[in-house]
Amino acid sequence: MPRYRLDLEYDGGPFVGWQRQDNGPSVQQALEEAIARFAGHEVRVQGAGRTDTGVHALRQVAHVDLDRDWPADTVRDATNHHLKPAPVSVLAAAPVPDDFHARFSAVGRAYVYRLLDRRSPPALDRGRVWHVVRTLDTDAMAAAAGHLVGRHDFTTFRAAQCQSASPVKTLDALEVSRVGAEVHVNARARSFLHNQVRSMVGTLVEVGLGRWRPEDVSRALAACDRAACGPVAPPQGLYLSAVRYPGE
Repeated sequence: MPRYRLDLEYDGGPFVGWQRQDNGPSVQQALEEAIARFAGHEVRVQGAGRTDTGVHALRQVAHVDLDRDWPADTVRDATNHHLKPAPVSVLAAAPVPDDFHARFSAVGRAYVYRLLDRRSPPALDRGRVWHVVRTLDTDAMAAAAGHLVGRHDFTTFRAAQCQSASPVKTLDALEVSRVGAEVHVNARARSFLHNQVRSMVGTLVEVGLGRWRPEDVSRALAACDRAACGPVAPPQGLYLSAVRYPGE
């Protein structure tokens, strides 16, 4: 069966997350139903990352097996047609070898978290940023982020329900920058633990508000205790921004 790679963007607000669940609509379900309508048979779509309820994607990657060869443009356009009005878009479709797997072939993932630190709430970006009413100290946040980069036991920043076999991960980058009226936190790694990025961002915000010192983050990491983590950032500011594969 021909296999196709799909590059996607979506607004996670209306969904219970990427993965099919019984308690509401998922991105995976929306895609599978849209593809089945034009392909004429049931399909199973595999994604590179299982984004949580309310989390968005700028560049999610998935793959799907179809029972016949279709032009890549037809796969993209027909899927987008049948996705309406769901806020999911196939940006690109391409045939790939049978051994390509959206999740297991990936060698890197990147997330960006958007913070709006101003007194007035967002009007146009409601549900797409975390609104913090006080100005954040981005220099202090960047200093704190440096304590988390590298290979560590991230138990402190791991959700209790995380199913990963080990809490040890290598965080390649955690960067804090001001972008216009917003503060962005960019994280890059081969893979992440459940809620790891949101847990790290919530802790960095405590530093940005002056409630924590940068070195407190190092102590929280060393504690290997979920209770040592700061508040978990809400999902609406988080975006899966890139998935990287060998040769890219």
